[in-house]
Amino acid sequence: MSATLMKVRAARFAHRKRVNVVATGMALVAMSFGLFWLFWILWETLVLGLSGINWTTMSQMTPPPNEVGGLANAMYGSFLMVILATCLGTPIGVMAGIYLAEFNTKGWLASATRFVNDILLSAPSIVIGLFIYAVVVSRFKSFSGYAGVLALSLIVIPVVIRTTENMLQLVPSGLREAAYALGAPKWKVILSITLKAARAGVITGVLLAVARIAGETAPLMFTALSNQFWTSSLSEPMASLPVTIFKYAMSPYENWQKLAWAGVLIITVTVLGLNILARVLTRSKT
Repeated sequence: MSATLMKVRAARFAHRKRVNVVATGMALVAMSFGLFWLFWILWETLVLGLSGINWTTMSQMTPPPNEVGGLANAMYGSFLMVILATCLGTPIGVMAGIYLAEFNTKGWLASATRFVNDILLSAPSIVIGLFIYAVVVSRFKSFSGYAGVLALSLIVIPVVIRTTENMLQLVPSGLREAAYALGAPKWKVILSITLKAARAGVITGVLLAVARIAGETAPLMFTALSNQFWTSSLSEPMASLPVTIFKYAMSPYENWQKLAWAGVLIITVTVLGLNILARVLTRSKT
C-alpha cells in the first residue's frame, strides 16, 4: 500500500513538474515576443533618429519642404506647454488626493470623485482635446497655447490624484496617531508627516504624468494646433513636437521625414528618462 502511494505521489509530482516547465516556457516565449518588438522599435527609432540629430535640428525653426531647418520652435512649445500644464495640474491633483486619503475616505463625495477620476484616467486624450476645443477654442475663435495647456493639465490631474491617494494610504496609521498624541493639528500632520513620508511616491506620479503628456498629439491638434514660426505667446497657435512629428511623418518630403524621426527619438529618450527616474525614486522609497 505504501509503495503504491509513493508511486501515485511520484506520478503527480512528475505531472506537476511537466506542467510547470510548459507554463514557464510559454511565459518566456510571450515575454520574448513582446521584448522583440520593443527592441526592434527602439532600434529603428535610434537608427533613423540619430541621422536627423544635429546642431541645426536643435537650433533652427521648422523649415519649408526641401529646405534646411530644425525643431527648435516645436521643442520650445512642447516644453513650455508641458511645464505649465504640470504646474497647473499638480497642485489640484495633490490637494484632491490629500482630501480623498485624509479627510473623506468613504463619503459619497469621495466615491463620486474617484468614479469621475477613473473616467478621466481611461478617457481617450482626443476626447479631452475636443472638450477644450468646444469650451475654449470655439468660444474665443482662436487656437492658442493656453488651450493646449488646459488640455494637458486635464490629463495630468487624474494621474496625480490616483498616485497621491495611493501613496498616502500606504503611510502607516501609527505615524498619524503619534502626531495627534503630541497635539499636532491635522493640517500639520498632513504637511509634516504623511505628505513628507509619501513624497517620493507623489513625485513619481508627477513624473509619470509628465511622461504621458509629453507625447500627446490629439489634444494639441484641437487646441494649440501648430505654428511654423517661433512664438512665445500662449495666446497664439503654438508649435509642439508631437504635432510636428505627426505632420512631418505623413508628408512626402524627405527632409520633413528626417526631422520627424529626430523628434521621435527626442520624445522617446525624454519619456524613457522620466520613467527611469520614477523607477529610481520608487525603489529608493521602498
